[in-house]
Amino acid sequence: MRSDVQISWEIPATPPGLAGRLERFMGPGKSRSESVVETLGLLGCAVLLAVGLWTSGVARDLSTAQLVVVALAGLDLIGGVLTNATNAAKRWYHRADPAAGRARLLFVSAHLIHLAAMGLVVLSGDLTWTLTNSALLLGGAVVVEFAPVHLKRPVAMALLMAAVLVNLFWLPVPAALAWFAPLFFLKLLVCHLVPEAPLERRRDV
Repeated sequence: MRSDVQISWEIPATPPGLAGRLERFMGPGKSRSESVVETLGLLGCAVLLAVGLWTSGVARDLSTAQLVVVALAGLDLIGGVLTNATNAAKRWYHRADPAAGRARLLFVSAHLIHLAAMGLVVLSGDLTWTLTNSALLLGGAVVVEFAPVHLKRPVAMALLMAAVLVNLFWLPVPAALAWFAPLFFLKLLVCHLVPEAPLERRRDV
């Protein structure tokens, strides 16, 4: 038993209307330090991604529509990994509510749009890539969601690695786009679906 940290599942109240819905989507009660890490992480990794895409030459080979899809997907995945890893998101998405599990699976399923946009627009209609990754996503999400709680983390890690390896060896994309699959499955199978204790430093220490 550690005396310097504590677990807090308490979810603060949220305001009504659009502001409250947005706060619940991101995770109610996000601390200032969490927001700072998210912002700096998003900015830093977005710059790295932009520079990598430009120096690789792939950005100049993409149409405007393809470039928009890649940029939006990159920002969403980078931001999503960071947001879903916060204590605030863990409290909200893994709260003791029978509807929470359904909400998690709906959230994951909504990302089929990402796969369709990448496969059909950026990869010029690659149905094999799109359908295989859709199957990996939906199958993996169901397995993680219904795995025993003490096995969810290693199960999610195994499925993440499997999805990345399938993409690297059997669903090849230009090297400058190889970041998509690791970030995509990291965000959804690990960061979003794995319940983790919202740890914080004890205030009385």
